[in-house]
Amino acid sequence: MRRTGGLVLLALGVFFVVLAPLLRFWAADRLVHAPADQDSTTELSAPNARYFSVADMKVLTGNLAITVTTRGDTEESAGDHVVWDQFTNVNDVTNERRGISFSLFRSAFNKYDGTGVNCCQVNVDKTPVRLQGQIFLFPFGVEKKTYSVYNPAAKQAFPAEFAGEEVLDGLRVYRFVQEIPPTVTDTLKVPATVLGMKGKGDKQAERVYDGTTTFWVEPETGLPVKQEQKRHEVLKTEDGVERTPALVGTATYTPETVGSLVRTARDNMNQITLLKTTIPLVSLIVGLALLLVGAWLMRPERPQYPDQAS
Repeated sequence: MRRTGGLVLLALGVFFVVLAPLLRFWAADRLVHAPADQDSTTELSAPNARYFSVADMKVLTGNLAITVTTRGDTEESAGDHVVWDQFTNVNDVTNERRGISFSLFRSAFNKYDGTGVNCCQVNVDKTPVRLQGQIFLFPFGVEKKTYSVYNPAAKQAFPAEFAGEEVLDGLRVYRFVQEIPPTVTDTLKVPATVLGMKGKGDKQAERVYDGTTTFWVEPETGLPVKQEQKRHEVLKTEDGVERTPALVGTATYTPETVGSLVRTARDNMNQITLLKTTIPLVSLIVGLALLLVGAWLMRPERPQYPDQAS
């Protein structure tokens, strides 16, 4: 009976010891990924921004409140990719103008490393696009290097260079800076008077966007916990002259949003530690303990001799 118990414990010990590296180097990497059922709201503020108000037919200056809602499309998410739909709504708080800008972004990306996947009718404002680079997330285990990050406004990816380490709300983060060169995002007809030009009728103008986007990323999870968008968007006529601002300002995550994302990053870090460190380590320790007890039970028994009378 003792020998049978030893064999069982040895078998269990081998199982748990072998399981430990499998959990650490295979299962954990498959279990740690972006969720298909994403449901989040991000708030940004852009003080003293200048934009062209279609309702007023002139440029206004105001504090903008930007709400970004992101929802996962669980039906389209499959295999290695997830699909997220993002809706952005901009309101002018100062001049009480609601819905001065709306935008839609449907994306698909690899749930393990955050890189774009071209499927599932990805688009920006219903215009089909080709995704490249990182979409919403940086990869798990972010490195101090340059990453290509997709910009929905410009409908293409640009390099985001590593620019240093910081501590944000007690959390260690990497800072990446992305420069977006002047990029034509639309061509439209605009009344000459709106452009400040003489004459009647419409003039052809290009909407030209450039700016700088800064990401503060928690390196273990790849989650951006803060973002700043310096946006310079103007209307230029065919002669290359900048006629009027379309949207010029700097939008930054609100402190409440940063705090919420920092908490999310910490929760994700704890889950990663549990899957990659705690559970494999416990499996290894339990396995080694079982092997020791099993080996002890399997040791040869000492022979028993009857007592001899003196």
